[in-house]
Amino acid sequence: MKNFFAFVFGSLFAIGLMLSGMANPEKVLNFLDLTGNWDPSLAFVMIGAIMVAFIPFQKATHRSVPRTLFHEAIELPTKTQLDRALIIGSLLFGAGWGIAGICPAPSFTLIGLGHYQVLYFILAMLVGVWIHSKWAGVK
Repeated sequence: MKNFFAFVFGSLFAIGLMLSGMANPEKVLNFLDLTGNWDPSLAFVMIGAIMVAFIPFQKATHRSVPRTLFHEAIELPTKTQLDRALIIGSLLFGAGWGIAGICPAPSFTLIGLGHYQVLYFILAMLVGVWIHSKWAGVK
């Protein structure tokens, strides 16, 4: 049953990405272009996402042991301070997003829409994840 719900909600998420324009690199790049043809519509998508996630995150963070609806443990970040790794990682993520106009989740949606050139982005993303796991000693 858990996998069924994951499929349903994952599909709903993908449809939302497509309908909102988050899967359209041109729309994302226009959102990031503050000095040119700026398109603020994705800000409303982000505000909507924050509104949907706010209450569940509040519930999860205020429990002594955060759990999913299926009673599985949730590993939430424990760091509260900005550090060098977070800042560098954020800059790299933002630069990749700004260059390609693609965020990781919508990249998989683009495959489903037949934009197979996104595989270059996904390959680069996976190489970056692999490099990070080796550099940070993550298993």
